[in-house]
Amino acid sequence: MKEKLGARVWWSIILFGLVGQIAWMVENMYLNVYLYKTVTYDLNAASAMVASSAVVATVVTLFAGGLSDRVGKRKLFISIGYIFWGLSVFAFSLITKENSEKLFPSANAVALTTVMIIVMDCIMTAIGSTANDAAFNAWITDVTSHNNRAKAEGVLQVMPLGALLVIFGVFDSFTQKGQWMLFFGVLGAITTVMGVAGIFLIKDSPDLKPKKGSFFKELGYGFRPSVIKSNRDLYLIYTAICIIGIANNIYMTYLIIYVEYFLGIKDYVLMLGAILILSAVFSVLFGFLRGKISLRILLPAALAVYTVGGTLMFFARNIWFVAVSGIIMMTGYLWEMALLSAAMRDNTPADKVGHFQGIRMVFSVLIPMCVGPFIGAYVSSTSNGIYIDPTTGAEQPVPTNYIFLAAVIVNLFIVIPLAFMLFRKGKTERAEGNANISDEDIPVGSDDVETEEEKGGAGINQDAEESAEENNA
Repeated sequence: MKEKLGARVWWSIILFGLVGQIAWMVENMYLNVYLYKTVTYDLNAASAMVASSAVVATVVTLFAGGLSDRVGKRKLFISIGYIFWGLSVFAFSLITKENSEKLFPSANAVALTTVMIIVMDCIMTAIGSTANDAAFNAWITDVTSHNNRAKAEGVLQVMPLGALLVIFGVFDSFTQKGQWMLFFGVLGAITTVMGVAGIFLIKDSPDLKPKKGSFFKELGYGFRPSVIKSNRDLYLIYTAICIIGIANNIYMTYLIIYVEYFLGIKDYVLMLGAILILSAVFSVLFGFLRGKISLRILLPAALAVYTVGGTLMFFARNIWFVAVSGIIMMTGYLWEMALLSAAMRDNTPADKVGHFQGIRMVFSVLIPMCVGPFIGAYVSSTSNGIYIDPTTGAEQPVPTNYIFLAAVIVNLFIVIPLAFMLFRKGKTERAEGNANISDEDIPVGSDDVETEEEKGGAGINQDAEESAEENNA
């Protein structure tokens, strides 16, 4: 049983997790700012870009995850993927209105540049999804176990905030000065170098073996009603993650634009840095409670923290109020995601880890990113968010504080899957039948009745080592 993760595994988790999130932050947040500041003020353009990349990310992860299962290798996909991922990040520096006008003088420069950025975003997303969403996430599940996944997930959930902290602290000044080529170039180079390092650092799990069978038949495996039924709690976890993702994308897509234009906080780096650092610290500390306190207490507590923080963000205007509110809200979000992500890995069928990365993407990326940004754009437009340029007097639409209220309301809907997941009869009885695992430590997804398909691997909720121990007992 994998009780502890070695230094090499931890360094791989931290470095590839951080650099991968830096690349994703460029795609998820700064491309929106780049589009808004240099091409068009239309918020729906950013929403369309986010939705398009979400579709690509899901489809590609579904194929790439299944392919990595089939060939029995993760390292190859991660290393080569990160190398080309970095090159695609740099490519954005070449897509400008000025270049569009030079290449196609008779075309509408704004429309053409917008389309070119969206297309390049889809290409970048396809590469990143293969390397990170499919291969790296599957590798994490390969090398961790139920006993250490909560700690690993606690670290991974901090990485998006760590990535933002790195970008804000070192590279955001490039964007404020309009030095977008330098911004994309340096961050692209970092990602590519990480891919080269992966050739020497990452090591595939010795338990990972090539899978046989029909590849295209396997693609639809996770959508079969029988598979959903036999992995009931896994799909309830997916549903909860989907709801949280929708809520998060309502405001996160427009966060920098909101802070800079609606709140009028130009020097936002220190404020956002404080939010990121403190919420990350609280998230890591919270991870140590996972094995000591029941999920029936921890998940509702995380929901309450998120709700309080999001409500305060709705009213916050000055920099200190925003900082405190943001710390509370982001802490609640990180707690929710760390708990659910660990439970998700516990309940992922052990013989189809790569394949289920694509199913996960449907719930964590496709639906949230196709729905959340449009809710944010709609809420902002109906609440009359307008910024008047002090120099030119021109009006431009901006996100409003109602995006946080909408996020809080949507996030509350996670009580529905949580109720089915945490308070179903029979969990206590199963816990009492296992002398080594308490009620709160049983992986969410330990269904009361095991089907033949589950016994064959479709519904494995714990590691193979744990299952073997139970059978021997």
